[in-house]
Amino acid sequence: MKLNQIKFAALLLGLSLGTVTAQTNSLQLPPIASGPFKADWNSLTNYQTPEWFRDAKFGIWAHWGPQCEPEHGDWYARSMYQQGSADYKSHLAEYGHPSTNGFKDVIHEWKAANFNPDKLLKFYKENGAKYFMALANHHDNFDLFDSKYQPWNSVALGPQKDLIGGWAAAARKNGLRFGVSVHASHAWSWYEPAQGADTNGPLAGVPYDGKLTKAAGKGLWWDGLDPQELYAQSHQPGTKLEFRWDPAKGSSTPDAAYMEKFFKRTKQLWEDYHPDQIYFDDSVLPFHGVSDEVGLNLAAHFYNSSIKLHGQNEAVMNNKGLNETQREAMVYDIERGKAESILPQPWQTDTCIGSWHYDQAIFQRHGYKSAASVVRMLADIVSKNGNLMLSVPLQRDGQPDADEIKIVSEIGAWLRVNGEAIYATRPWKTFGEGPSTVVAEKGHFGGQTDVQKKPFTPEDIRFTQSKDGKTLYAIVLEIPKDGKVTIKSLASNSANWPGQIGSVRLVGGSWWSKLKFTRDENGLHVSLPEKFSGKIAFALKIKS
Repeated sequence: MKLNQIKFAALLLGLSLGTVTAQTNSLQLPPIASGPFKADWNSLTNYQTPEWFRDAKFGIWAHWGPQCEPEHGDWYARSMYQQGSADYKSHLAEYGHPSTNGFKDVIHEWKAANFNPDKLLKFYKENGAKYFMALANHHDNFDLFDSKYQPWNSVALGPQKDLIGGWAAAARKNGLRFGVSVHASHAWSWYEPAQGADTNGPLAGVPYDGKLTKAAGKGLWWDGLDPQELYAQSHQPGTKLEFRWDPAKGSSTPDAAYMEKFFKRTKQLWEDYHPDQIYFDDSVLPFHGVSDEVGLNLAAHFYNSSIKLHGQNEAVMNNKGLNETQREAMVYDIERGKAESILPQPWQTDTCIGSWHYDQAIFQRHGYKSAASVVRMLADIVSKNGNLMLSVPLQRDGQPDADEIKIVSEIGAWLRVNGEAIYATRPWKTFGEGPSTVVAEKGHFGGQTDVQKKPFTPEDIRFTQSKDGKTLYAIVLEIPKDGKVTIKSLASNSANWPGQIGSVRLVGGSWWSKLKFTRDENGLHVSLPEKFSGKIAFALKIKS
């Protein structure tokens, strides 16, 4: 059989080539919760996205951990080991040379001094968030909870606080669904530069601290800890970081012990904190390309555990790079992008208003996404059956900066007026109209880019409808200077709405104040009030 035929046959049998690989690696995974879901694709395609997620539409993410301590942006714990990089240079100045003062020492410096999850989540709830996600670990392999299997965690070191426990309690106190994001599957290869050394300069050839062992810590602050539990570098490095674990492209391959430890850490995270949602920063599943056994077992355990806890499956699991069959088994996620059209299953965009980890330079140049760009992005995503999970980077102390507070407040102000057209809606017959639906900028991780560079016009409109289908919402993405809106999809001869249109109102306006409109073969023509004060976008409520 050809390779593609083998893959197809394996998928039909509820297996994957990764599962076969896992058996050869002799993975020894602990038992999972019993229930209707089994650890295979065939069983998992019976998954149904819970209504809470479909109704929520907008969530906020705290992508916050020890890599925010330097406030130099994302992937610091990798790039600080790459001689000549900006992070390497700043690390020398601020922390010392990575042969002695590596990322383990950055963890030691991080104190999360102003961590106040209740205050922050109250603010997010007031400004429109319906769910909240917290980083449980990143590629830096540091667990931000009271981990039984990872000694390098936020209770034992750094802040000496159970950060996930604090986030979980605050989310539930404020009536938000709670999610966690897990990124640590890739620490194995992501940290490989820590095995290196300077190639020139006074410390050329002196190894970085990525190969240190427990014995080297005697008498130091990390006495008794094994750096290999953090760095995981007791292996031959690959020639290239490859997120799909493809040896042909230069990736190294994690061993069974590493994958088993990841499984136990993640299983404990669910069992101790009961999140409603988990996001994996992986293609398809953690270790897909090496083994799907870890990911399939985690999915089945998560779903079955949710049923036991709630009486029905309330769980949402996000992964990237999914084919159509895999999107039936979990919720498809598009990083920094969005779907090109309405997708049959609910999906999610995860994106950030700046860098994933806090970058002080972005704040200093006022370089975040504007509230207006986020609102338009949200409207487009929701019109296509998606949710937006927006990362708002936190400073090292756990607080947003002044620009971020202003942006979130402006998003909240818009949602307080127009939220009826966003929350608990469903896609209409077409997602939208206007120039932006014809030519769209491609995203780096598939689909379209999250925020398009070309300006929107008053002709750019996105549609949603109420769950009962009796109300149509038209979200106009740019304010018309002449106070006139034409909706071509609602022309008198359009099959989208063959009956009469009885009323058009502004969402958030007075219930009795109908707008003037006419309808012909060119569209539905609506006149806005003379004193209309919209600044970003606005929504029309249309009924028969």
